[in-house]
Amino acid sequence: MEEKENLVEVDLERKEKFGIILPIVLISYFLILLNNSLIFTSTVKISEELQMNNLMVAWISNAYALTFGGFLAFSAKLGDIIGRKKSLLTGLVIFSLASLLVGISQSATMIISMRALQGIGASLLAPATLALLMDNYQGEQLTRAIAYYGATAGIGSSLGMIIGGLIASYMSWRAGFYLDLIVGIILIVMSILGITNQKATHGAKIDWWGTITSVIGFSGLVYSLNGSSYRLVAFIVSIVTLIIFGYIESKVEHPLMPLVVFKDNQRISALILRFFMLGASMSYFFLMPQALQKVFGFSPLMASISFSPLMASISFLPLTVIQFIVSLYIPRLTARFSNTSVLIAGVVVDTLGFVLGSVISINSGYWWGVAFPMIFLGIGQGLIMGPATVAGVAGTSGEIAGAASGVVNTFHQIGGAVGLAFISTMINGLKGADVMIDQAQFWMVVLAIIMTVAAINILRGKHE
Repeated sequence: MEEKENLVEVDLERKEKFGIILPIVLISYFLILLNNSLIFTSTVKISEELQMNNLMVAWISNAYALTFGGFLAFSAKLGDIIGRKKSLLTGLVIFSLASLLVGISQSATMIISMRALQGIGASLLAPATLALLMDNYQGEQLTRAIAYYGATAGIGSSLGMIIGGLIASYMSWRAGFYLDLIVGIILIVMSILGITNQKATHGAKIDWWGTITSVIGFSGLVYSLNGSSYRLVAFIVSIVTLIIFGYIESKVEHPLMPLVVFKDNQRISALILRFFMLGASMSYFFLMPQALQKVFGFSPLMASISFSPLMASISFLPLTVIQFIVSLYIPRLTARFSNTSVLIAGVVVDTLGFVLGSVISINSGYWWGVAFPMIFLGIGQGLIMGPATVAGVAGTSGEIAGAASGVVNTFHQIGGAVGLAFISTMINGLKGADVMIDQAQFWMVVLAIIMTVAAINILRGKHE
């Protein structure tokens, strides 16, 4: 009898261990964060070297987010059909190769094009990693895994900003993308050796018309906000195409984006929340490093590190380290207060951070005008990321786990692209880096208010 009990205890201990899957997922997420941070800290040097204006520089991020978000639904479905391992490896190969090509870019056209290719690789990577978590972990273990996923956003952003700042200050910005290549190769080896769970759906077909209309629709939407010409035409085309996409998804046997995902009030509210949260946050991470360099005269490294007579402190640490620490407590907080309560609290605090940044103004100095609001942004985003992911995939069956993770990532990436495009357009033409960042933060508040309304809407229906 005792032997059987011991065997049960050993079995439970084995089940509680995460194994190699979680490290692969977290390092993959870090790779994406590092890639973004390299752009955030290097935009000034890239624009000078490749002679790019503000709108062209914005397209370095937008081209990536546009293909990332545009192909996510297709990539998630492909992962369901061919298996997570093949999908992940394909994404890593494309992403790593594109990183090399970004690093050797000699023109604005080439770097924007290769960033778009990177986005395609990332579109395969992101849903495969989240689906791997859902396939391999359950219950409390899944909640903890998603919490670690959210915590990686904090520490990954911190390390990414520092690494990007060091590279931009003491090396060529190109070296950072060679680092992407190295990390990608490491992940390829880990995935080949460590992933055995395929979860492939044999016999399923790819919704090609859904893929085409979704890519055109989402791409046109971003271009209509930040394009150089025919913006109204692009907007009309995007709206019409997205309507056609929705109709197609309601009729086909194997939809690219199953509409059942949107029938739950909690899921749709969480997706809208995520869309506007990323719109505000992506704009902040993209524009604030430039403001730190131009307003305070920081070097790219100092855009990540600011110096005082007493100590050297990392300028984004008030946000990213606090986000990391808060994220570690998410399993305990959600167990005590519920996932929805923690999510709404995070949204309120995050919105307060954007309001403080807008009201106080960057001209009040780094510590008061930037670092102080960052504390609230860090707490808020730390409370949001994990619970928003849980709410976004809540109640989905194993059959649509990949599609649900694809939808979460689609709203994540398209939200960031649309938000950055919108805010870049609203501040385009303004003179003075201080005026631009203050006006940008005002529009971030607008996006955050919409995010708050979506969070509160979760309370209207069933929630956890």
